[in-house]
Amino acid sequence: KESPGSDKTPLDHTKVMVFRTASGMVQPVRSAADWNRRRADIVRGMEATMGPLPKPKQRSPLNIKILEETRTEKYLRQKITYQAEPGDQVPAYLLIPHKLQKPAPAMLCLHQTTRIGKGEPAGLGGKPALHYAHELAERGYICLAPDYPTFGDYPYDFNRAGEPYVSGTMKAIWNNVRGIDLLQSMPNVAANRIGCIGHSLGGHNTLFTSVFEQRIQAVVTSCGFTAFHHYYKGKLAPWAQDKYMPRVREVYNNDPSRISFDFYEIIAALAPRGVFINAPLHDGNFENTGVRKVVKAAKPVFQLIGKESSLQAVYPDCGHDFPENIRQQVYQWLDEQLK
Repeated sequence: KESPGSDKTPLDHTKVMVFRTASGMVQPVRSAADWNRRRADIVRGMEATMGPLPKPKQRSPLNIKILEETRTEKYLRQKITYQAEPGDQVPAYLLIPHKLQKPAPAMLCLHQTTRIGKGEPAGLGGKPALHYAHELAERGYICLAPDYPTFGDYPYDFNRAGEPYVSGTMKAIWNNVRGIDLLQSMPNVAANRIGCIGHSLGGHNTLFTSVFEQRIQAVVTSCGFTAFHHYYKGKLAPWAQDKYMPRVREVYNNDPSRISFDFYEIIAALAPRGVFINAPLHDGNFENTGVRKVVKAAKPVFQLIGKESSLQAVYPDCGHDFPENIRQQVYQWLDEQLK
């Protein structure tokens, strides 16, 4: 029986197992069809803060340009740009293992907040613990590591006249969607075996992209999120920068109780795909207790569709880091997910 109350009050972000019917009533999620309604509501909530995802008709030719090539012992590294939309070339590294005998799995590798951007996951500087594109390429994965706007070789003015994006977050999501287009265009990529990995900024960039881009089959987020009320005790101003989501400030006044989505919903919306979460106990950016609450809230969705084991979370005894033993665990997990 439908519960009383048919107003349009936003659903509680912490309670992912309820949905709103066409008449506005709130009911428990009991089936995959119910969940699909809830998921659609989650996507609308994300777009309320991030702005709308561009329509497929806005795709332009990728216009890939190879700027330089370097042969390493196990792979070819190409410095490239690809066209996200007319007039905008995204700088990236493309790592292609030598002597591929058959189409290989591919990974979109997203960097943390670092001046060198894509250079860190590609193994060209920064922290060795975050050289995951390099390590995965050595393992046989084709890897694409793009710059986030304003990092690396990618200057971007979010306040320019005519800027079409409400948020830097949505611009990055679209660039990543085009990155998946690029990978799927390559004959040596197994088009149905593509994953995404990222740390910190790259960790939540991975999550956001994967909600909108369901061609991503395996999702790895390291130190990438916590529930908004647990982010510096609910102080959301860092999320409201121009390169992220200004509406967090402009519309929701940096208030975690007012914002139009939360990570409980984000993680749930990734089901039934594989999700691996690295959430250290002492992460000073993304508080561990909030991560655990998110995982607990999202698990029933994976259970509902018979994919409970697809959601994995580890809580290493360290700070804001992606330790060697956890990375090796991730890579083995990816081998299984994308085999």
